[in-house]
This record gives sequence, C-alpha cells and structure tokens, in this order.
Amino acid sequence: MRISKGMSQSTAEVVAEFPERGVQWVKEQFETVVSETGDYVRDKPAQSLVWAFVAGLLLNRLPIGRILGGLFRLAIFALKPAILIYGATKLYHAAQEEK
Repeated sequence: MRISKGMSQSTAEVVAEFPERGVQWVKEQFETVVSETGDYVRDKPAQSLVWAFVAGLLLNRLPIGRILGGLFRLAIFALKPAILIYGATKLYHAAQEEK
C-alpha cells in the first residue's frame, strides 16, 4: 500500500509542528493556572495562607531531591526518542525538498 506524496507530507508537517504546539499549550495552561491562583488568593486570603502552610509542611517532609531526580531521569529517557523522531522528520523534509 502506497501513501500519496501529499498525505505523507501533511503527516510529516503535523509531526514537526507537534513540539511547538505542545510548548504553546503548556504555556497557555501555566498562565491559566497562575491567573486562577491569583484570583483565588485575592478572594480567600486566609484559606490560601492555610493551604500554603500545609503545602510547605508536606514539601518539607517529602524527599524532594529524590523525586525531582527521578523525574529528571524519566524526562531524559523520554526525550531521546522525541529528538530522534524530530530529526527523522527534518531529514524527511530535506529529502522531499530536494526531489
């Protein structure tokens, strides 16, 4: 089964745009969370102070270094295939432009 040139090109473009879309989505979600958190703190300052104290107490008790180290190792492990796919997509685009 052959895939037409137009179909494979659009798929490659979607794969190439995926990291950019992901970064934009994360940025929008982060801005939304910061905005909603600010609104919540302005509406309920005392309750926000209690939540901040509880969060600080929990973070003080947790092995944060081990957790962050594990997350970092997981991110590096997942990043390698993503870079490989991104490079293959760029190589594919370059080969298609030469044709």
